[in-house]
Amino acid sequence: MSAAEGPLVVGVDTSTQSTKALVVDVATGRVVASGQAPHTVTSGAGRESDPRQWWDALSEALRQCGEAAHEAAAVSIGGQQHGLVTLDAQGDPVRPALLWNDVRSAPQAARLVEELGGAKFWAERTGSVPAASFTVTKWAWLAEHEPDAVRATRAVRLPHDYLTERLTGEGTTDRGDASGTGWWASGTEAYDEEILARVGLDPALLPRVVRPGEVAGTVRDSDDLPFSRGTLVACGTGDNAAAALGLGVRPGTPVMSLGTSGTVYAVSRHRQADPTGTVAGFADARGDWLPLACTLNCTLAVDRVAALLGLDREAVEAGHGVTLLPFLDGERTPNLPHSSGLLHGLRHDTTGGQLLQAAYDGAVYSLLAALDLVLDEDADPSTPLLLIGGGARGTAWQQTVRRLSGRPVQVPEARELVALGAAAQAAGLLTGEDPAAVARRWNTAAGPVLDAVERDEETLSRLAGVLSDAAPLLERATDTD
Repeated sequence: MSAAEGPLVVGVDTSTQSTKALVVDVATGRVVASGQAPHTVTSGAGRESDPRQWWDALSEALRQCGEAAHEAAAVSIGGQQHGLVTLDAQGDPVRPALLWNDVRSAPQAARLVEELGGAKFWAERTGSVPAASFTVTKWAWLAEHEPDAVRATRAVRLPHDYLTERLTGEGTTDRGDASGTGWWASGTEAYDEEILARVGLDPALLPRVVRPGEVAGTVRDSDDLPFSRGTLVACGTGDNAAAALGLGVRPGTPVMSLGTSGTVYAVSRHRQADPTGTVAGFADARGDWLPLACTLNCTLAVDRVAALLGLDREAVEAGHGVTLLPFLDGERTPNLPHSSGLLHGLRHDTTGGQLLQAAYDGAVYSLLAALDLVLDEDADPSTPLLLIGGGARGTAWQQTVRRLSGRPVQVPEARELVALGAAAQAAGLLTGEDPAAVARRWNTAAGPVLDAVERDEETLSRLAGVLSDAAPLLERATDTD
């Protein structure tokens, strides 16, 4: 391995399932070392993780990076959004974190929207209409179901905030991740006191929002990590904002991420406020905006269907007439938190491969239905759709996205874009550059472009019809015990 040309930085992705760390050469963008360690997540209606696992996983991932991590001059944490971390007076977790895909707070979400001005109020005030994924609804759920935990809480953090604070000793966050809480006002870019009062959350428990490009702190003494004392720590951000940094996304370029969750987003100069709740008007990590739509059921849901059928995930077959909505964990887009999977059009001659293709179609349809809503009106429809995430290299995913979108699709060769975006953010602290410009200098979005094909209007129309007709059934809560 050749010597680095410039200083080294560490970018971290603390995701739902694992923590990944990259040591990156600031001059070239070359990854000189990497590491990864898993987390555990509860199953059932609740989705919870012990935040201390994230720290242990970070320690192990950095250990795997070896001496290169010790040489790093700056570090930044990108992390899963929305999760509610409650800490006591000693900084220890009061209870396991409630994760983004924990939908138990759906009743609280509906109640908050109704009691505090309706969907239009929330969209205009915070940029988004809160669904069960949002942190504010999780706090309301906790207050209702575990009041002792609320009384014991002395600090409220997001997942990436928790790790940043353990590095620096300071409670900080950034505008990108704060915009997904439901208690940060996008118009004023400050915590919303009216919303906080409604849910009984003292703003003194919340972290300071660090400005883009500002140093959040420095690494304090820690026997667990290889960093030198005084290593610069960036503010970090949520995973989607970090991936946008990692791609160096410019306004008008659509991005689809295929992972545990699915997302579509684009950088915009304009603050969005969608009262339907389909698009979340998130902030990005630079000072612009990141309108985004998210589904709860993506690669894991399709893989589950493949497993039930005893098929490899690529064993799809073309077919017409069968529709599968893979809403196995409830759904956020469309907002159907109590839904389960739905199969329609099954015939004697339907094959397993056609059922599997229908699962892909259903997962991609939910994302594409929101794509035009996240793009500005003047966006060029011929701009390639950047396809990222764990599913992006799967042939079945690629072909399904091409067929249902009618767009050219570009698959960046760079991997671990959340961690790369965090690394670009850390690099910006050292060079003074815009982190997105750092990523463009690293050429992270480079990759093959798959030509556009004719859009499959028949399948899109059939999916829309089944979803509309089945809405009353999908809105009905089912017994999951």
